[in-house]
Amino acid sequence: MAGPETPKLMVDVVIPSEDGIVLIRRANGPFEGQWALPGGFVEVGETVETSATREAAEETGLAVELARLTGVYSDPDRDPRGHNVSVAFLARVVGGDLIAATDAAEVAVLDPDSVELAFDHRSIIADALGGPKAQLR
Repeated sequence: MAGPETPKLMVDVVIPSEDGIVLIRRANGPFEGQWALPGGFVEVGETVETSATREAAEETGLAVELARLTGVYSDPDRDPRGHNVSVAFLARVVGGDLIAATDAAEVAVLDPDSVELAFDHRSIIADALGGPKAQLR
């Protein structure tokens, strides 16, 4: 017998640099072709912290160190695929080379205000860069 349906757990990673934020162009839907933060679904047996560093490496080629929790984003309508809750982190680059991989069609350092962002990623970036405390959403 199946248990109740529950939200799926995701991570998003804000990686600032001198020239902007590391963003990926989504290769798949939803929001195919739009820019987004690197991130994805947490795998079974994985912590959110491990998932965040794995997703950043898989999608951007960068090794990152998590600086702090940005917030938890749980609006049931934030993702058209269903109720997906994201744990977002602010991170710093510790190695690697910027290269698109897995479900990223392209990766770049951009001013987030210059592009259309997928999901609620504009809010996540604002919270990550806005100060030391996580915002309630």
